[in-house]
Amino acid sequence: MIPSLAALFEGFTAVEATIAVLLVSLVAALGMEFVVLRVARRYVSATDTGYDDIVIASLRAPLVVTAALAGVFVLTQVPAVRASVLVEPQLLDAVFGRPSLSVIVLVWAYAANAVVNRVVAAVNAEGGRFDFAPVFSNVWTLAVLVGSVGTLLWLWGIEITPLLGAAGVAGIAVGFAAKDTVANFFGGIALYFDDTYKIGDYIVLDDGTAGTVIKVGVRSTTLLTRDEVLVTVPNAALNASKVTNESAPQRRRRVRVPIGVAYGTDVDEFEALAMEVLAAEPLVLDSPKPRARFRSFGDSALQYELLCWVNGPTRRRRAQHELNRALYVALGDAGIEIPYPKRDVTVGTATAPSPAPPAPDPDSPHDPGADAEPGVDPDADAGGPGSRGETP
Repeated sequence: MIPSLAALFEGFTAVEATIAVLLVSLVAALGMEFVVLRVARRYVSATDTGYDDIVIASLRAPLVVTAALAGVFVLTQVPAVRASVLVEPQLLDAVFGRPSLSVIVLVWAYAANAVVNRVVAAVNAEGGRFDFAPVFSNVWTLAVLVGSVGTLLWLWGIEITPLLGAAGVAGIAVGFAAKDTVANFFGGIALYFDDTYKIGDYIVLDDGTAGTVIKVGVRSTTLLTRDEVLVTVPNAALNASKVTNESAPQRRRRVRVPIGVAYGTDVDEFEALAMEVLAAEPLVLDSPKPRARFRSFGDSALQYELLCWVNGPTRRRRAQHELNRALYVALGDAGIEIPYPKRDVTVGTATAPSPAPPAPDPDSPHDPGADAEPGVDPDADAGGPGSRGETP
């Protein structure tokens, strides 16, 4: 398989070649363990970062295993050894040569995956703005898995070209069948590279959903709301929606407390009292300094807005609660009125109108006496002399 290795042991007997190869393998393994790795540990211990310590610790096992198993593989390629054994050379490769290389490939694949995952975990533990999303570890694990499987197939002489063609067709079919999952996967990668948020940030979505990011996965992001409810949001939806990160670029957040005082209030006295209340609240930061702003003339009050800062977006509601309580008590003690809408309602007794007389029926026969005044004869002629109604 490797002609150069066979050329090194030309003229050696089987026993001599075996002793030489095993001796070289043992010396290489001991040299890796007690010389190379020890010098490397001494060097990295003097550095400020701990990432190099993780790399050295993760590479110890593959280096030693490679130095030991490489001798087994070399023995299977020495002509004197291949000629002296009772089995065929192909069987010797299948039993000792290729398995030793396969173990080396697996050990290095495990070490490569462990190095990246441990480095990502260390970076996440440090916090800060440059946080590695866990999706990076998942992508790297998938890449190492695919690479190691392809290498093992090549070592055992399995033709991978048809497999690649079948994998391409299967990938297209899976892409159409699981398009939402694929969209969420690439959405998570886009969110990571855009540095939209990191674990521990408090974000607000455009539909009103708000919470602290506690997990960033391949498919979705998990939020913990103020009601301690876990909300799982697909990464594709996050990538397409408006996301407000209230923990960036810094965690402090402004609190606005609107309040109205009655017309005629001494504004200087009110502002001084409001500043005392803000300064006495432990949740309010001293810098930037709190301030009061006269916003407008309301219908029944002078409209003010008190501005202050708290250390984190999750403390705003608590700060508003405490400030409203303290302001209500302080204004009441100082005799400053907080106006509210008033309505005057007058309750009286009204005289009911008399009912109107019924209208005459036009179809009934007319009674001349019905229209006459009381005590007057309807047949008497009140206008002319000589009438029967004339008084002597």
